[in-house]
Amino acid sequence: MSQQEGLQPPRAKRNSFFVFLPLIIFIGLAAIFAFQLASGRDESVIPSALIGKPAPALSLPAISGLARNGQPVGGLDPATFKGQVTLLNVFGSWCVPCRMEHPLLMKLGEDKRFQLAGLNYKDKTENALGFLRELGNPYAVVGADDSGRAAIEWGVYGVPETFLIGRDGNVAFKHVGPLSETSIRDELMPAIEAALKANQ
Repeated sequence: MSQQEGLQPPRAKRNSFFVFLPLIIFIGLAAIFAFQLASGRDESVIPSALIGKPAPALSLPAISGLARNGQPVGGLDPATFKGQVTLLNVFGSWCVPCRMEHPLLMKLGEDKRFQLAGLNYKDKTENALGFLRELGNPYAVVGADDSGRAAIEWGVYGVPETFLIGRDGNVAFKHVGPLSETSIRDELMPAIEAALKANQ
């Protein structure tokens, strides 16, 4: 046997490695998936770079023609969040999960201890008006984000999303996806209660 032949690894060993490679990858992915399930972590609560930091100081125009209790509803501006606890909900008339969570927002809008604000994402005025006239308007103020740039500043992953802003103007909590009775009871309301007690 020549010296060159002696340096080459046996072909059988190389082939067996490639045969088991898909199995190794599958086992690794299964282990990661099992760990995620066992952790019990709620994937709807996604960490945000904004938590503990000031809410984006953005001004958004009102939705033309939108009213609540017979009064015109204003847009969003940095003063919206000063000195009060605010729940900001990102929604769109084209968003099916937004329609699903809307009755819960109507109930939240009745709580006078905090204000409910809306950020209307990439919507047409007539569609947003139709959506809120049909289902009711729980929002004290609504900003129209026609271009979607404001949502980028807020770090929005998808619609709907909900942010809690404290009296100090800092973002205290973020929920991704539609709110449910369970998420409101177990996550959102405790966060709201903590924000109401802070900086009093």
